[in-house]
Amino acid sequence: MAASQGKCRKGLYMTKYHVYGIGNALVDIEIEVTASELEQLGIDKGVMTLVDEERQNYLLEALPGTHHNRACGGSAANTVIGAAKLGGKCFYSCKIANDETGDFYMADLNREGVDSNLEHQLRGAGHTGKCLVMITPDADRTMNTHLGITGDLSYNEIDEAALKQSEWLYVEGYLVSSDPARKAAIKAMAFARQHGVKVALSLSDPAMVQFFGDGLKEMLGEGVDLLFCNKEEAINFTQSTSLEGAIESLKQHTQSFAITLGPEGAVLWDGQSQHCVEPFAVKAIDTNGAGDLFAGAFIYAITHGMDYDKAGKLASYASSLLVTEFGPRLSEQGEQKVKNFLEQLA
Repeated sequence: MAASQGKCRKGLYMTKYHVYGIGNALVDIEIEVTASELEQLGIDKGVMTLVDEERQNYLLEALPGTHHNRACGGSAANTVIGAAKLGGKCFYSCKIANDETGDFYMADLNREGVDSNLEHQLRGAGHTGKCLVMITPDADRTMNTHLGITGDLSYNEIDEAALKQSEWLYVEGYLVSSDPARKAAIKAMAFARQHGVKVALSLSDPAMVQFFGDGLKEMLGEGVDLLFCNKEEAINFTQSTSLEGAIESLKQHTQSFAITLGPEGAVLWDGQSQHCVEPFAVKAIDTNGAGDLFAGAFIYAITHGMDYDKAGKLASYASSLLVTEFGPRLSEQGEQKVKNFLEQLA
């Protein structure tokens, strides 16, 4: 389906993209590990931790587990790729270096059918970011990230022409950890609002909420159109004692939201009504990218005429299939299953 035509505050426009994402450019390197290995290496399990390149290289050598294929990643990248694989037209703004890892990142993003600022910008010296994703037998993912050059992401990486022609702007909360990236995201969100582009934000990770809560509130500003988070992030961000309390508090920050609950499904607020999304029972082996794909499938659905109930079902189904495989991308078989499910929902 082509991107839709609509009205913004400055008149009639034709949107070219369903979603425009802004986020870190990180090449995911996924390794199977044990909980005891994480403990022995002093790695906090289940969260994202920023590390320097020396520490990351040391961990790559120290961990003997099975290594899986690398993939272009970053939370928002995973989300827009997820939407693109379902047929959405997507754009991604990020920053990579002029190195082999950057070459891989750009080629992989192009293979996934996502347009980007990388096609027209010079790549500077430095190191492209990498994320070491460690998967334990309980399917939990632990990330140690070296941002590299993506830590310097700024408004220079924003393509205003593409953003103006988008239905949604999607921003990952991980950008809060970098001052220039946070400022760029805030400026891009303001620009989007000025041009009638809806804004979605993900809280991204419990560690971001714990250590950068004030920065996330700054990014939220007077509110966004759609917020994505999981249960732990929602409760901690709102400083609530229960999911129910978090739900009520989040309504002060966003017009609508989706809270993922892992194997319990998800809860949605569409601005008027609350929806409970039933889970799909599966045996999870790797939860890396599940929340990102949930967001990507959800945004795809609402930009293609689905209500929140159907969007939630599609997102829940897609993410349930992803956790049965290793890596942040659905296999061709999994992708086809999601497309078949999508046809049934229509």
